[in-house]
Amino acid sequence: MTLEREKSPVRIALLGCGTVGGGVLRLLEENKSFLALRAGGEIEVTHVLVKSPNKPRVAECKKEWITTDPAVIFDDPRVDVVVEVMGGEHPAYDYIERAIAAGKGVVTANKLLIAKHGPELVEKAISSRVDLAFEASVGGGIPIIRTLREALASDSVASVHGILNGTCNYILTRMREGMSFAVALKQAQELGYAEADPTLDVGGHDAAQKLVVMAMLAFGAKVNAADIMVEGISEIEEVDLEFANRFGYRIKHLGIGYDRGDRVELRVHPALVGKNSVLANVDGVLNGVFVEGRALGPCLLVGRGAGDMPTAVSVVADIVDVSRSRIEGQPGLATRGIQLKERKVMPIEEVETRYYLRFAVGDHPGVLGHIASALGAEGVSIEQMVQEGRALEADGAVPVCIITHRCSEGSVRRAVKAIEGKAFLKGTPRILRIEDV
Repeated sequence: MTLEREKSPVRIALLGCGTVGGGVLRLLEENKSFLALRAGGEIEVTHVLVKSPNKPRVAECKKEWITTDPAVIFDDPRVDVVVEVMGGEHPAYDYIERAIAAGKGVVTANKLLIAKHGPELVEKAISSRVDLAFEASVGGGIPIIRTLREALASDSVASVHGILNGTCNYILTRMREGMSFAVALKQAQELGYAEADPTLDVGGHDAAQKLVVMAMLAFGAKVNAADIMVEGISEIEEVDLEFANRFGYRIKHLGIGYDRGDRVELRVHPALVGKNSVLANVDGVLNGVFVEGRALGPCLLVGRGAGDMPTAVSVVADIVDVSRSRIEGQPGLATRGIQLKERKVMPIEEVETRYYLRFAVGDHPGVLGHIASALGAEGVSIEQMVQEGRALEADGAVPVCIITHRCSEGSVRRAVKAIEGKAFLKGTPRILRIEDV
């Protein structure tokens, strides 16, 4: 008869104890026994690094854990795993680098950090044979990173389409119900769904960071984030949602990725999706990611993309995985499965899809002919066209809306530029892409 050796607890240190950090501590305490079974041993918090030691914290944060000195964590050989939930680029990057160099596993929820430095940090983690886990960096509680890294390890991903920002999704949902952008944004801020400065969210850059992270796992791609075309939702007007509805679509803000062989197609922007699309009815603050595997086919994940507990669920799931790997003597095994290579991002001008075009025009003879001629000169074929018979603006402008057949972005842009020089045009044309997803 052999006796199983008693396993030492896995000791973790938190960097930050704000909303997400508090949720992590609460979940670790509430599910302590259950998590120990999953990890194969106890998980024990030893340190919590904060800026202000006297600031009120969740009840689960013990005073003896609090420190303002990072050296207390990185110089402590008992600390097995560092959990970064402080956000921002610095000093978070420096702390994670120190943790990896010290042979400690790392769990992070930092999408900015992984988007900018993910490939570099993955290489460092592989070299040090430690884990770098970042499930919570994309989609809050939606297990999209784990799905791409593990569940689809036997398949290759053809495409991903994601509603990746709850603020944008909430605003577009309310606008579809009749609110203006400004009123919907204010309501989102009052409900805590949007920051006081919502630029990162409504400008599309939050979703772009998440798309870069997903591209690492979906396509094994190291990309230059600056090459990704990013558009937000602040220019969407109620009339666009009305026309989209008439044509049989809804407008969603999407992060889109396609594997194009030696290149990847990555873009973030509002898009028209069919009312029967799998993403059309993902509303409010929910996030949704639609993955198309070459062998699996379609796969949809939907859930809460932000908040203390949804994000904490993903962070703690990573803590359990990293803890289990250390207990079993195989640290870094999951991270070593992430293999990345440089991939060029396809220029937006080469992207091919269908388009929704809206022009505000004056009452001039031959307007439709001029528009159709400019589009035809660039090889842009019209599928549907609607000219509203009533003026929507004080200057008497009426909208002309067009749905095109599939064509290149470059062709559409050249045609629209030619139309912009016409005397009948009032205001800036609207170009939105249509995604068949």
